[in-house]
Amino acid sequence: MSTGLDSVYFVISLVATLYAAAIFADRLDHLGERFGLPEALLGLLTAVAADAPELATAITAVATGAKGVGLGVVVGSNVFNLGAMLGLSAVVTGCVTLRPQTLVLEGGVALGVTGVICLLGFGVLAAWAALGVSLAVLAPSAAVVALAPHEDAFVEALGEPHRAHPPHGRALWEPLLLIPVAVTAVVLGSIGMVHWALRLGHSAGLPNVLVGTLLLAVLTSLPNAYTGLRLGRAGRGSALVSETMNSNTINLVGGIAVPALVVGFGARFSNLVAGDLAWLVVATAAAIALLARPAGMRRAGGALLIASWIAFAAVQGIFG
Repeated sequence: MSTGLDSVYFVISLVATLYAAAIFADRLDHLGERFGLPEALLGLLTAVAADAPELATAITAVATGAKGVGLGVVVGSNVFNLGAMLGLSAVVTGCVTLRPQTLVLEGGVALGVTGVICLLGFGVLAAWAALGVSLAVLAPSAAVVALAPHEDAFVEALGEPHRAHPPHGRALWEPLLLIPVAVTAVVLGSIGMVHWALRLGHSAGLPNVLVGTLLLAVLTSLPNAYTGLRLGRAGRGSALVSETMNSNTINLVGGIAVPALVVGFGARFSNLVAGDLAWLVVATAAAIALLARPAGMRRAGGALLIASWIAFAAVQGIFG
């Protein structure tokens, strides 16, 4: 089959995946508002929906034997999310601010899980230990979200108020019917993307890790980038940071820790992937430090996160 046809099929798979993910996120958000869920829980659900293309692509790649692609998608997506969601929002709006409680909780969990997965990558922790520690780190955040619908104090701790019940303009059956269809489309589209991306990468002589880290990671992160910029422009700094950190944490646990327990990645990851994980730890810590400033993350800080991803991409191109 020609490279041209491979490209066409890849674009079709990409468009189908992103469109299905957008429907999934919209209907999931509608259900959350319909039942009066707090912003904290809505942010987590939105993060899960926006992560659907990344997770489905990473898991599909690992399941089909392209482990380098799966690892690359997760790590590349997370570095890109920091630049495209937090960095770009700060550059466009001039500043991203949030309550310290949100940053301590969400940032602390994200940094802790990233550090644990980095130890897995360097062979310090076994897969079962990395998954167990990651879940233990996630427990406090999960408890806050679980209790938020019942205790206003927990909602205020995340810096976001309860939402009022919206008008029932859309029938309840519609999202319940469309969500399973959208999830199925995301999975099938991701399978197509991995298949055709590998074919295109092999035709161009690109290693699998590079295909995952740059091509698939960026494209599957577009829903997150769009959502992050929308939250930033709306001045919802707490929700923006919550979704960014939750998205990255979900990617690491669902895209690396769980697959490592099932299929295994070897005693340690390749030097490039292990180095990428270390880069992600540093970038996450830098993002938290910039957000923790009294005036929040300004344009210069946002530009630094964007530059971090550009440098990361350059390293992949040179050493990949």
